[in-house]
Amino acid sequence: MSGAAREAGPDRSVAARRAVEALRSGVPSRAAVAALGAAQTDIEDRFAALLDQVREGPAGTPRPGGLLVGGGFGSGKSHLLEHLTHLALQADFVVSRVVVSKETPLLEPATVFRAAAESALVPHGYVQGSALAEAAAALDADSAAWVELSRWVNSPHSELNERFAATLLLFGRLGANDGELAEAIVRFWSGDPIRVAELRRRLRETGEARFALPAVPARELARQRLRFAARLFAAAGYAGWVMLFDEVELIGRYSVLQRGRSYAELARWVRGDEADPGLSLVAVLAMTDDFEAAVVSGKNDRETVPAKLRARQTHEADEVAAQAELGMRVIDREMLLLTAPDTAELDRAYARLKELHGEAFGWGPPDVAGLERLGATRMRQYVRAWINEWDLVRLDPEFTPAIEVVGETVATALGYQEDARLEGTEAGDAATD
Repeated sequence: MSGAAREAGPDRSVAARRAVEALRSGVPSRAAVAALGAAQTDIEDRFAALLDQVREGPAGTPRPGGLLVGGGFGSGKSHLLEHLTHLALQADFVVSRVVVSKETPLLEPATVFRAAAESALVPHGYVQGSALAEAAAALDADSAAWVELSRWVNSPHSELNERFAATLLLFGRLGANDGELAEAIVRFWSGDPIRVAELRRRLRETGEARFALPAVPARELARQRLRFAARLFAAAGYAGWVMLFDEVELIGRYSVLQRGRSYAELARWVRGDEADPGLSLVAVLAMTDDFEAAVVSGKNDRETVPAKLRARQTHEADEVAAQAELGMRVIDREMLLLTAPDTAELDRAYARLKELHGEAFGWGPPDVAGLERLGATRMRQYVRAWINEWDLVRLDPEFTPAIEVVGETVATALGYQEDARLEGTEAGDAATD
């Protein structure tokens, strides 16, 4: 029986109907994914192995960063990410979903981190938008987990700006009795600025004058926030942090230099953070499967992107160029492609949807023909056809529907032409106050 159909009481049919409507419209809602599953066994197994490495491996053990998955429009990438969300939450991980967009460009760590913090879901309660606050509230200053977090934050090996050690110290000493201070500190951990003058004043009140609190570039501060937050979640008792990125193919419409920075960020997410190889963080990025042919090869990015970056003749640009080259190799060689549903999977999905439709509308759906089973037909097309046929037969039992797929609007119809409206401000290296 499907997850939606297991719900007890009068809400069972409502939950089932919500799942049916989501599947009809192609929206990968939690109810729809719970009802249908994902049927991407290889990717699920790889993902589960990464979660196991984080959950069971000794602290400090180097771990791979994540996976890059690819598929065509309508092949189920967003559906798969929602399924992985469910699996990660069940495994006691905090989960964030980030959709790459004009407002959230992959190349800007500060924007990505803020989107991740705002979208984070915690296990069990599935509360969105307050994950860091909940994790902070769960900290116990007398626990071994707090001691380990404090030790790491204050260690030079963490390579963190002193703002993190200072705010953690103040949170532990004063946070329980000063709600305004605690809130300001959590907002800083979540991506907001914090007034250095006020921070120094509060440190002096506690007799702490050892912190110089030097300025730090915003882009680097965002990366440090990510590492700190992952450690904070672990200290609060969660297994780790899972980051899921959708619509990564948008980077194909950036300018050459922006694509270079995006490739570099992609490499960091998939290969992990060299500065903290034991980080309890797993990332999955989803993009179109034609990206390599259309952009990396089609725009000659293997040669153009590194050359443009290195022409800047700075150490930072040289590092980005090397990471960009790695990111393009990841796209070319490590992308895991979504598989088309086979006969067994189609039979399973049909049986589950038939049961779900009956639960939603209080009837016994008959067998329907659906679409001819062809290799090019996507699962969402089969699902819509089955649901539409049951709808028609339910309204008129004597009617014999004949469903035909005429065509779908392809999301990448605009192609990968560069779009000036996606240009960023390159403010990531500006120093904080």
